Amino acid sequence: MAFLLLAVLLLLLACALFVLPALRYRGETETVSRDQLNKRFYQRRIHELAHDEREGVVSERARHIEDLQRALLTDIPAAAPPPRSPLPRWVLIPGVVVLLAVALGLYGLTGGASLVLRWRQTVNEFPALRARVLTTQGPPLSAEALSRFAVGLRAELQQHPADKQNWLILGRLGVVLNNADMATQAFAKAWRLAPEDDAIALDYASVLTRSADPGDNGAGNQLLREITAKQPHNLQALDLLALNEYQQGHDAQAIALWREVLAHLPAADPRADALRQHIEQAKAQGGLEQVALTVVVTLSPAAAAALPPSGTLFISVSDGQSPIPVAVKPLPMSRFPLSLSLDNSNAMIPERLLSAQRQVKVRVRLARDGTAPPQRGDWFGESTTQPFNGNGRVAVEIDQQLP
Repeated sequence: MAFLLLAVLLLLLACALFVLPALRYRGETETVSRDQLNKRFYQRRIHELAHDEREGVVSERARHIEDLQRALLTDIPAAAPPPRSPLPRWVLIPGVVVLLAVALGLYGLTGGASLVLRWRQTVNEFPALRARVLTTQGPPLSAEALSRFAVGLRAELQQHPADKQNWLILGRLGVVLNNADMATQAFAKAWRLAPEDDAIALDYASVLTRSADPGDNGAGNQLLREITAKQPHNLQALDLLALNEYQQGHDAQAIALWREVLAHLPAADPRADALRQHIEQAKAQGGLEQVALTVVVTLSPAAAAALPPSGTLFISVSDGQSPIPVAVKPLPMSRFPLSLSLDNSNAMIPERLLSAQRQVKVRVRLARDGTAPPQRGDWFGESTTQPFNGNGRVAVEIDQQLP
């Protein structure tokens, strides 16, 4: 409403600036003709001649007056010019119409009229969207519908800024929509409204620890420490704090926190494997523990008799269940028996470290042509699946040949 009033006032002001100067102009009220100018010139010249005669500058004043009268008679115009009439007021109406059309057209092209209309439509649809979001029945809303719901929720929060629950919903929407700024600002508002609510503080800390801003990370770390000081066994807070410490390069602190979480999880909890993986990654990043698997390779008599003069030895380690190797190490042909070590640096991918395995199986293959894919006639050997706790020794005998 305020915008509409301002727009109307500006349009009225523009029309007034266009119309008022034209209304004040009423044409020439007094036309100065050539006769009047000649008369003025004649009277002024008569006074000058009288003055010059008194001063003795000129003589024969009558003759000068006669010449002046003769010149005046020769300069009489044939006809007087027609009088000029003022501008008719109805002529201003098309100009006002054009002014309004141009102003409204420019606003339609460059203004936000369409955005305002869409915003109003979204606000009107907000109650129905809110009912769909809060219900557990029906298909989930699309990202576009959730974005419109967020717009309507923002509009409602402008009217009720102290609604803690709506700020929480907006923050969770920001997480779902991957809008970090919206999530952070909304959770911050909710936390300021209820700083004693640890659930809100935990939501706020979770977005702060995932922020790209180091200042946000530090604030999230402090908030998580306050939560864990009050709730020492809050596993979600401990896990977030460990992740934050890991991201800041504090590997020892992260490992200690993850081990604490791991100690409180049930043995069959599916999160346990992920936590062990995090612990091993922190160990590898910080160099806190050296993981090594020693492999001793020997040859059977048949393999020794058929040993090629050159080739490549491929040592691969798996978990005994998946055929995809955890670690691989190629070596040029060497003397046997051969002893070597594998560690996390030989991992195929960073997400599957050797140190994270609880059992290992070693396969050794002698590739005569030096290529990784197995070829017919290659000699190989495999160990049994053995337990592994970060350090161990496995013996493998090359005694089989690929058909």
